[in-house]
Amino acid sequence: MSVDPAGGAARRILVVANETLTGDELLDAVRERAGNSNVLVSVIAPVNTPSEGYVVYEDTRRVAAGRRLDRTLAKLREAGIPALGNVIDNDALTAVRDAIALDDPDELIVSTHPESKSGWRRRNLLEEIRRVAGERPVEHVTSDVAARTGAENVLVLANETVLGEPLLERIREKARESERASFLILCPQSDPNRGDHPEAERRLRAALARLRAEEIDAHGQVAHPDPFTAAMHAVRDERVDSILVSTFPEQRGSSWLRRDLISRLRSEANVPVEHVVVQPEEVKA
Repeated sequence: MSVDPAGGAARRILVVANETLTGDELLDAVRERAGNSNVLVSVIAPVNTPSEGYVVYEDTRRVAAGRRLDRTLAKLREAGIPALGNVIDNDALTAVRDAIALDDPDELIVSTHPESKSGWRRRNLLEEIRRVAGERPVEHVTSDVAARTGAENVLVLANETVLGEPLLERIREKARESERASFLILCPQSDPNRGDHPEAERRLRAALARLRAEEIDAHGQVAHPDPFTAAMHAVRDERVDSILVSTFPEQRGSSWLRRDLISRLRSEANVPVEHVVVQPEEVKA
């Protein structure tokens, strides 16, 4: 138990959130739990690490989480609630376990998107947090801050067509439609038996560089070789509002289309799925 400047024992509240950090529901829950009592609020914002592949430009996620955290801490302090916080480069459960061991909070507040959009909820994270919290109370707050702000997370699935002009232009259009759109580009590995994938990485980096030069919030990773598996891993781990799938035409030999990828994603992902066809001559190195 910590001690505040006035000399009294401060009750510690651990707040766990990332994309919903700025939601009014979370701020109201913290204010209610704090009341007029002597509290110290610690806020942690875990930055997701994808379960497959590796991330390119991971710093974009960390910077965005940091901005949300700063706004939340400022609002809590304006309300007279002592608060501090950190962006954590770890998965949420590990971050919570470490915070409990370090700070020994008296209670926890966990904020997520609604169940239909929340990767944390789909992974049963709440149940896992309650388990590691032991006897400590854990309050769950749901916030649809993304819907209120018009934010959209778009999953882009492409490999050899990731530099195709029709796909890049569709991403630009969606970015213009929503000023708060972000794009996660997955490039499934071409050869699952190889440890490195220089061509996939080169294409991905080139696509990200072009989009980021236009101030489009884009990051990406080389992913599981099966595109359906790669996409469903992302849907499980992330908030995904829609999916863009880019392929060559079926008559040009697209294996993704032969495996009925589009229909399978529309059936299983539970989000809108759009197909962008790229002709081989439309791919720019």
